[in-house]
Amino acid sequence: MAATPTASPAPVPVSAPSVLGRVGVGRSVWVLLAAAAVFYVVSPVLQGAALPAVRARFGLGPQQVVGMKVGGGALMVLSLFAAGRAGDAWGRRRVLVWSLGVLAAGLVVETAAFSGWSYLLGRSVVIVGVSASFAGCLASVAALNPPGRMREALGGWLAVMSVAFFVAANLIPRAPSMPGLRVSAGLGALIAVGLLLLARRRLPEAGDPPVPLDRPFLLALAVALAAAVTALQVGPVWGWADPRTVALLALLPLAAALAGRRWRRRFFSVPPRITSMALATGVAVGFTQLALLLALPVLAAASGLGVWLTALMVSAYGAGGAAGCLLVRGRRISPVTGCTLGLPLAVVGLSLCHALPTQAVTGMVLGTLAALLTGVGVMMAQVPQMAWFLSALPRGRLGTAAAFHPVSVLLGTAAAQALPYTSAVSAGPGGRQAENLLWVAAAVVAAGALVPGLPVLVLPVVEAAAGEWLLMRTLAGPELAQRPLAQGAALAVGVVTGLALWGRRQRSDRLAASLASEAALQEAVLHPVPECLGGLRLASRYQPATAGTGIGGDFLEAVQTPHGTRVLIGDVRGKGLQAVQTVTDLLGCFRSQAHETADLGELAARLDRHTARSAAARGDQELFATALLLQHRAPDGHVEVVNCGHLAPLALDAAGVREVPAPALLPLGFGGLGGDAPEPRRVPLPAGEVLLLYTDGLTEARNASREFYPAAERLSAAFGPSAPAGRVGPAEVLLFLERDVRDWSHHLADDIALIALTPE
Repeated sequence: MAATPTASPAPVPVSAPSVLGRVGVGRSVWVLLAAAAVFYVVSPVLQGAALPAVRARFGLGPQQVVGMKVGGGALMVLSLFAAGRAGDAWGRRRVLVWSLGVLAAGLVVETAAFSGWSYLLGRSVVIVGVSASFAGCLASVAALNPPGRMREALGGWLAVMSVAFFVAANLIPRAPSMPGLRVSAGLGALIAVGLLLLARRRLPEAGDPPVPLDRPFLLALAVALAAAVTALQVGPVWGWADPRTVALLALLPLAAALAGRRWRRRFFSVPPRITSMALATGVAVGFTQLALLLALPVLAAASGLGVWLTALMVSAYGAGGAAGCLLVRGRRISPVTGCTLGLPLAVVGLSLCHALPTQAVTGMVLGTLAALLTGVGVMMAQVPQMAWFLSALPRGRLGTAAAFHPVSVLLGTAAAQALPYTSAVSAGPGGRQAENLLWVAAAVVAAGALVPGLPVLVLPVVEAAAGEWLLMRTLAGPELAQRPLAQGAALAVGVVTGLALWGRRQRSDRLAASLASEAALQEAVLHPVPECLGGLRLASRYQPATAGTGIGGDFLEAVQTPHGTRVLIGDVRGKGLQAVQTVTDLLGCFRSQAHETADLGELAARLDRHTARSAAARGDQELFATALLLQHRAPDGHVEVVNCGHLAPLALDAAGVREVPAPALLPLGFGGLGGDAPEPRRVPLPAGEVLLLYTDGLTEARNASREFYPAAERLSAAFGPSAPAGRVGPAEVLLFLERDVRDWSHHLADDIALIALTPE
């Protein structure tokens, strides 16, 4: 059952259509949402940096620190889901206001903390407030933007988060002291109160009615994810055989089983592919962040860098993240492209960190470059994936389901904490453990990229870099392989391979789209000729000279009318899209008049007048078209032909190939048929004879010696008396011509249209 919505004491909410219909909801609203969400990024960084000073000031023991981890991870997961669902049911503005109030209260408690327990209480309240505020901000950003602008909105919003991380990382050298922590907590409380007041006045309410959601299902899902995050965090500390860890692990499948039974009909209502891609991307991003932020300072210390330079190096991750967000925002990168390129780029950045244990200057440059590349790659994958996921969510479940993405990042962070290398790096300096942690992170990110990205691109990128690295170690020895230039060359191969493969994939996609458009255009203008029509068996082929259009200046059509089966083939002066317009006009006129005009000569006259009118309307005095009109009435053994400046048909039978006598009149558009309608020429069409209608693109195809294609001679050699006996029909004739003309000429410079027909 859904939670019952209650009335909000705030001003009258703005409905979703009115908000989304505006040009914008005000710059102050976006500043508010960005500033409130910044706490989610800054608070964990400063709290982690101040932990040694807090332990010394309040005498916190190892068990209390572990308890902070256990409670912190579980509180974040539960708070994200609870705040998201409360926002759906009671209004996101109200929940954000309450969340900022809780955050301010927790920061005040931290500022005045006088014992370890008071500090732990304040920190727990801060975690709840920070998580709830972030969930409210994320849902509000998604609700106040139409799905088509979600990528642009999230790109700017997450760019602010990345810049906040850049600032917070550079404040780390000043943070690890109790006075600094108290001052920052006090300032944070004042800012939270100011944002609270601004939210009450400025933040519009989307007004989306909540969608019913099974409370036991949501609780089971939240408990399952909280148990997973907590177990991964404390397993390496307590031990995986510890009863408390076993209890958490036992809780996980029970809650997951209960949630899984109702997954499809009770939660996201989005395709499983989108959900799985969001989960894979979030886990990869969380794993990458923790591995880089733990290992990079250890490797930087081995390079002889000081605290300030190390902080600057770490902050480059935020700068790269901001660049990646703005890149996605400006270039509209798709989720698949972002994951295919972004996550392998993060793998390159993680691998480049292994070149750090050298001299200080080189280590600084390479470390900054590695952090930048990782940040760019992570946000290239995360931003479009989040936008795609949020755009697919029902508006009434937006807050509840939006919490899934930050929780997936927490799950990746917890998975990284479960590694023994992480515990070793956290306990003290360990260059080898830090390198191993980065290798594991690179493998996790590469594996995660296979889910949302294109394996055909991801695998060659990783394999190219790893293959050259192993080859270098085998042939040149480990000393050369550890040089930064050699590592950079190995990783550059992976990058270049990825870009080349991605470019090839993009060209393939564009080619496929072009071919699809070409086929659609050809089918829309040139209707397919049926294999059987009236008393005739027919076959047709069309080959435009201009690639990518699907149609050129030649045209053909066959229709069944009350007056018999009528066939039209012809050639418009000119090529390209201008000729396509004329072809469309002529075929439209033929399809309508062929049913209304009894006499074939009068039909040709009407086409002539129509072409002349089109030429006058366009101001083109040279517009004309050659055409051949044919009519057959079953079971008559003759056809009627009107030739308007076109090539005479060819007749194929057991005796050979001959040209059908059909004297040519003036082409359509010259007005030569404006007086008396021409008299059709009656031509015999006995059983077993194939009549070939064609355009001059066939006979004007040239070989390397500039000789024209001798259609009659080639057909006579293939189907004449001296040819091997076999079935000769319209399809066989056109199949031969299609192959033979391509063997004759390496380049077809003109459109070719062919129709072959024979009596049934």
